[in-house]
Amino acid sequence: MTDIQPRMTDEYFMRLALEEAKKARSENEVPIGAVVVRNGCVVGTGYNRREYGKNALYHAELLAIHDACQKLGGWRLWECELYVTLEPCPMCAGAIINSRIRRVIYGCEDMKAGSVCSVLHMFDLPYNHKPAVLGSVLREECSAMLSDFFRELRKNKKQLPSFLNETTNV
Repeated sequence: MTDIQPRMTDEYFMRLALEEAKKARSENEVPIGAVVVRNGCVVGTGYNRREYGKNALYHAELLAIHDACQKLGGWRLWECELYVTLEPCPMCAGAIINSRIRRVIYGCEDMKAGSVCSVLHMFDLPYNHKPAVLGSVLREECSAMLSDFFRELRKNKKQLPSFLNETTNV
């Protein structure tokens, strides 16, 4: 008899995070996805929904952490791992520390706001919790999804009349 169950690897769970990112992309959101895993089972999922929710807090990581806390019935996720397609920002790194996630696995670096290894090294600061980190898992796929999204956004923006390209402060 052959084993038909998928092998639970970092790549396997990052592919699930990429599926979440595709959901964001289908809603014209920046394609970032995240999953929280406990003992090989997905207990939380999330994807970027800032535009949809008109809320700066609707990052993929925060939504996945929220989902996991709801499903597990508590805020301490010390037995969990977080897979996310883009290196966490300072806000998400803080949520990771506060929720006690034991391990963070990300796809590609964020040279503008990454707070694990790029701009800041928040997990190296003297907080009461220091998650283990693994970066560059399916880096090319995660990076390509973001690059393709922004390339398409720039292309479409150029096709709009100039007055529609202007941002307004409300």
